[in-house]
Amino acid sequence: MGLKRADLCDCVLKAALESNYLFDDEDEVAPAEPDKNDIQNTLRMLNSKLEDLTTCNDLIAKHGAALQRSLSELELIQDAAEASSKIKAVNERATLFRITSNAMINACADYLDLAQTQGRKWQRALQHEREQRIRLEETIELLAKQHNTLERACRGNLTGDNKGNSTIGSLRLSKSTSVPVMTKNGVKSAGLNSAMIIGGANEDYSDDDNEFFDAIDESPSFTTTVQLPPSHIKGHRRTDSGASVTSIASSEGAGPKYDDLSSTDDEMSTDRPEQGSVITVKTQGPLPRSGSDHSNLSDASSKDSSKSSQSSSPVQRKGRKRRKKIMEKPNMSLNLWSIMKNCIGKELSKIPMPVNFNEPISMLQRLTEDFEYSEILDRAAQCEDSCEQLAYVSAFTVSSYANTTNRTGKPFNPLLGETYECDRTDDLGWRSIAEQVSHHPPAASLYCESKEWECWQEFTMTSKFRGKYLLIIPQGIAHLKFKKSGNHYTWRKVTSTVHNIIVGKLWVDQSGEMDIYNHRNKDNCHLKYTAYSYFSRDIPRKVTGVVTDVAGTAKYVVSGTWDKKMEAAKILHGGERPSSGGKDKQQIYQTGPPKLMWHRNYPPPGSELMYGMTEMAITLNEIEEGVAPTDSRVRPDQRHMENGLWNEANQVKVQLEEKQRARRRKREADAAAAQQAGKVYEGHKASWFEKKQDPYTKMMIHMYNGKYFECKEQQDWTKCPDIFTT
Repeated sequence: MGLKRADLCDCVLKAALESNYLFDDEDEVAPAEPDKNDIQNTLRMLNSKLEDLTTCNDLIAKHGAALQRSLSELELIQDAAEASSKIKAVNERATLFRITSNAMINACADYLDLAQTQGRKWQRALQHEREQRIRLEETIELLAKQHNTLERACRGNLTGDNKGNSTIGSLRLSKSTSVPVMTKNGVKSAGLNSAMIIGGANEDYSDDDNEFFDAIDESPSFTTTVQLPPSHIKGHRRTDSGASVTSIASSEGAGPKYDDLSSTDDEMSTDRPEQGSVITVKTQGPLPRSGSDHSNLSDASSKDSSKSSQSSSPVQRKGRKRRKKIMEKPNMSLNLWSIMKNCIGKELSKIPMPVNFNEPISMLQRLTEDFEYSEILDRAAQCEDSCEQLAYVSAFTVSSYANTTNRTGKPFNPLLGETYECDRTDDLGWRSIAEQVSHHPPAASLYCESKEWECWQEFTMTSKFRGKYLLIIPQGIAHLKFKKSGNHYTWRKVTSTVHNIIVGKLWVDQSGEMDIYNHRNKDNCHLKYTAYSYFSRDIPRKVTGVVTDVAGTAKYVVSGTWDKKMEAAKILHGGERPSSGGKDKQQIYQTGPPKLMWHRNYPPPGSELMYGMTEMAITLNEIEEGVAPTDSRVRPDQRHMENGLWNEANQVKVQLEEKQRARRRKREADAAAAQQAGKVYEGHKASWFEKKQDPYTKMMIHMYNGKYFECKEQQDWTKCPDIFTT
């Protein structure tokens, strides 16, 4: 939404122009509710007009048939005297036919006029009813929001009376093909700390998602819902809801097969995959909802972390001093009508969008920002248990969304051949290189490495504008490999939804399902990002999941929110007991206390004046010597914007984009000439990435060639194109 506001501003303006009829009647008095007698009178008049049309139609048919017979008889007559009388009869019948036709035309005109008059009147009445319904829906949403606020306040007041209950809870599992539900009759923990329940297949969940819930009158608890991944689906396949699904390959030693990356987020399909088992995790006390709550982490989590060498903290490094702030964002207004004036007569792809919608970093830098919490991977590298390692990896994938809560600015679209290097080996222990490898369609490749792990991906996406919100659907697959254990994980990011594109304050939500698959031993973590809803009693931005081994046995349960923290609880042991219905048995598992996997580092004070950036984001565009001439730090329009020179930034941005279009036209001309000559034209080739087949996904992607940092040491930039000179 805010991430794509500049790209879709033309669509927004077009929508505003196409729907300007909605504002034509703003000064008119709202139409009164139509009277029942008026409607009945109108219907009687329409019926009368319709009967007239029917009568005219019958007369036309009758006179037309008579005229046709007279003409046929006239052709057969040979006597001149008899022909004269027949011609007279034909003229009379033709006159009758003309009179009837005119009557038919007049009756049609009357009917059309009456229908149009009443249609406009009813249309205004229906528009009035629609506006009333929308206002009622907004009022209900506001009431629901206030209800949730009061309920959370009530829970907060009860929290102090229920501290100290830290006994181990239980987990109840059973196979089910139902959709994940939150039942109204939750199972009481009876003094247990963690109760994990999997509902049976016969539970009724049809109305639970649209139901208002009463405030809980027992001890406060945090409830989540997660799914075990289906065992028959192969590959990171996008489901109808935009989810990415992976499962274990059925053939021995074979990796998952990757389906087509097309997305159908709102096109319903009847051939939906079978749902996995449902786990409901219930822990004593609500999840922290603000930054101050992080100081009250459970003692059990800290003790469990200290006992395990696998979760030991990473080595603290001291790097060079980096900047802590950037120039504050200027308070500059944007005239949308001037943009519309500049759009007249131009192609959409050639309309320059101002930097007012942007933030002073590129998309390559935003991808690098995913490694802000790389210490999670450092801890994961020390794990000997692959399932525990996978729990850490799941927390790392969630952490990349933390900065989207207050970052709605759109990053700069990288120019073709633009790069970004981030060397944080001195303090964070990793370095990365990213490059824009394709412009149509846009695609960026990234490679990041440390002593313990390496990560790479080719990031592409599709976007769908839905009027009031924008769907951003990632298509690329991310890879993570730990050098010591050889564990190789892949996943695809979930769908981001940007709300209030046209009117209102921009805000971003994450929703969908994600599967993190270990190609070495076929472990899998299935995560579900719950979409925000006014009518749900769930904690906003909730993420839940379960880690399973190759046999599909649940090993860890992870839960939390993508904007604050993630925790994991290990499943200890289990047994069986009859279900509530008595028809089947349910598996009971006990879990240990939850362990903190990740918690968010909040932006520094005054960040709202610096585009909402975190400390990590502030350092991304800091000037650094020795980088490639195609590095995003060297991009002049982005640098002008960071320095507050927005007018200069807009001018340079137009020049750079026009230069890129000229290079594209030249490539197209060269390709046409090569085709005529019968030669093969390769087109643009990336400088630091090579197009190869991914051995795991069997897709053609750009993979790092390992030459960038070697060329940096020698300061050999002969491979770099000239893209920033205006």
